[in-house]
Amino acid sequence: MTTNVQLAHRDADAPFERQPIGHEAARLRAAIADLAPELAARAGEIESARRVPADITDRLGALGLFRTLVPRSHGGLELSVPEVLPLIEALSAADSSVGWVAMIGTGAQLFRTRVSRATFDQIVMDGPDALTVGVGTPAGRGEAIDGGYRVSGRWPFASGCQNARWIAGHFVIHKDGAPVMSDGRPLTRFVVLAAERWRVEETWQASGLTGSGSHHVVLDNVAVRDAETFDLFHGPSCLPGPFASAVTPFIGSLHAAVATGIATAAMADLAAMAGRRQLFAAADLRDTPVFQHEFGRLDAALRAARALLQVQADSYWRLALAGELDGKADFAESLQGSAWINATCSDIVSGCYTLGGSSVVFNASPLQRRLRDIHVARQHAFAQERFYARAGANALGFPPVDPISGQ
Repeated sequence: MTTNVQLAHRDADAPFERQPIGHEAARLRAAIADLAPELAARAGEIESARRVPADITDRLGALGLFRTLVPRSHGGLELSVPEVLPLIEALSAADSSVGWVAMIGTGAQLFRTRVSRATFDQIVMDGPDALTVGVGTPAGRGEAIDGGYRVSGRWPFASGCQNARWIAGHFVIHKDGAPVMSDGRPLTRFVVLAAERWRVEETWQASGLTGSGSHHVVLDNVAVRDAETFDLFHGPSCLPGPFASAVTPFIGSLHAAVATGIATAAMADLAAMAGRRQLFAAADLRDTPVFQHEFGRLDAALRAARALLQVQADSYWRLALAGELDGKADFAESLQGSAWINATCSDIVSGCYTLGGSSVVFNASPLQRRLRDIHVARQHAFAQERFYARAGANALGFPPVDPISGQ
């Protein structure tokens, strides 16, 4: 007889079986499956250090994770986004903070297509397996100077910054001391520089994703060349291929993969403890109709979340291959999907925690950590339910606008 426990593990190992995968994607899946038990065993170490140990990001880099979306012409694996999402999900199931940093490093491969070709070549030549991270909050200020900008700022939530070789930050363009405006909004750009040109302030004391090392990064009056800056949201790609039209719609899918990974692991945690008998109970958890009902309801929600993630990613990849991915309507829909998946997965993990009884309150329980992690992940800007309104306006026939800039 096939049990619910077996089903949970089967689904966790193969979240997107309908999506054909190539040799490199299959190799990475197998390698991450082999690494997962060690990551889970080191969860306490990762959390207490408030960062992912460098040997882990180095091993992920050596596997090729941080060049999965880079073209083969530049030493990359040239995988599709739908092939990459299960890797992020599997890492997030093993350890949420590792999965989060892996997601950031994967997303960085998208924004690097918006830098100048010379800068792209420099980053890749410096080491195609090196981790690049970035912060989307426009917390910096760049005063226009001849040939570039003089940039200062203090950027929060720079996940993985202590292990990164390149760091990017979002800044507002200034000229003669005042923000440069367009259609009533300030113009912005990103700066990307080698990690040694940044200062890391160890500020990350958080309730969840504690091991992600999401500290502040700082630039103090640093002169940068225009070629070291880029426009993520509206700039052209420096390379031909599927990312030439738009990359922002994939951001929501990357964040959602972390959420489904955490929820998948929470379901597996709950299934593993279902043979216990709680205090004053007449039967083991797994044998009670109430537990079976709730487990089935949560499993249905997880299947729905993963199905939306798969369908949306597959759809966007087909549009990207055709050069038709839209940075306005598709981006809004992507963030709508991310919001729903993150909310659904938060409910799943909360449900698992409740069903787990009093034993899950201890720090030794992975369920309490997953509860904290999923709720911190849900607080990210790209998981916020305010994006429902923009997607709803699009569905009602209003002209699409960029969901970030409103233009």
